[in-house]
Amino acid sequence: MHDGKKSVAERVVYGALEKIKKEQSLDPKDVFEKALENASPLVEVRSRRVGGANYQVPHEVRRERRFMLAARWIISAARAKKGKPMADKLAEELFAAYKNEGAAIKKKQDVHRMAEANRAFAHFAR
Repeated sequence: MHDGKKSVAERVVYGALEKIKKEQSLDPKDVFEKALENASPLVEVRSRRVGGANYQVPHEVRRERRFMLAARWIISAARAKKGKPMADKLAEELFAAYKNEGAAIKKKQDVHRMAEANRAFAHFAR
């Protein structure tokens, strides 16, 4: 939602769900839930200052934050595409995430890769 335009955001989301239903002949609710589940990160890195040095410390992600990160990544990936209505771009990104593809899934994999690379600093976690 931009600038509190809830009705516009609703139109975009419902338009995307209709497009999924029409083109993919799948239940849009199932596609939406599976896409969010697939794009949700399990771990992330947080900066922690220890003895004058900053370390990227891997942390598990809380369930509520998983949902917010997945939704944010899917929306920003859809916004990054050009030349189509937002409902079409969102439908494409949701379906790509449903199939474990797309920019939101790549972002999740990058976050997981970063956490894996910094696993040596896990003992700094609180």
